[in-house]
Amino acid sequence: MPGMDDARLDVLKALGDNTRYAIYLELARSASPLSTADIADVLDLHPNTVRPHLERMRDVGLLDVETDARGAVGRPQHRYSLAADAPSLGLEPPAFPMLAGMLADVANAAGAAADDATLGGADRGRAMAAACPGGRTSLEDLVRALDTLGFDPAVGGDEDDRLTIAFAHCPYRALAEVHPDLVCNLHRGLIEGFVEEAGELSVEQFGTLVDRDPCQVELSLR
Repeated sequence: MPGMDDARLDVLKALGDNTRYAIYLELARSASPLSTADIADVLDLHPNTVRPHLERMRDVGLLDVETDARGAVGRPQHRYSLAADAPSLGLEPPAFPMLAGMLADVANAAGAAADDATLGGADRGRAMAAACPGGRTSLEDLVRALDTLGFDPAVGGDEDDRLTIAFAHCPYRALAEVHPDLVCNLHRGLIEGFVEEAGELSVEQFGTLVDRDPCQVELSLR
């Protein structure tokens, strides 16, 4: 899938610059879009220095921009924010992991089983697949979705039309180590639901955190 790999390389190159990385961090931490002047002020840089970096990150799909016509006369003000599928870099608000942990504790106390987690994850996976542009999904769509969620998927295959997706990073690892049956099976269900909706693949085996590190899923082409 060279197109997807090229896109990821462009993102890595964009964030490889120290100034762009600092700008990206400020936008990730901000609860609202920031203007060029806002970012320049926080980082003690000239707006003319910041502007081309913002355009570079926008070009590779890291940023969204909105135009505020209330800016200076003849010069609408642009405000930047992270694109919906931009990598989070682990900068989610601290309430998110806390809430996830609390919900996992409640589910565990209520006696939720691994099968319940798999079914719940499958519902979300089918919804994610159905939302793919054009209404059709593929292996590339699945890998893109897993990448967006932060799993850093790596695809391998063999001559028997079997594929393996290994997860180089688990964004829920800390929670999975406490509640492996719930969290890992939510992930399993997510993938099973996605490929069921797609119809192109089937899940042959899912290796959770309990089985292997890194976790991985084995798929076959239908």
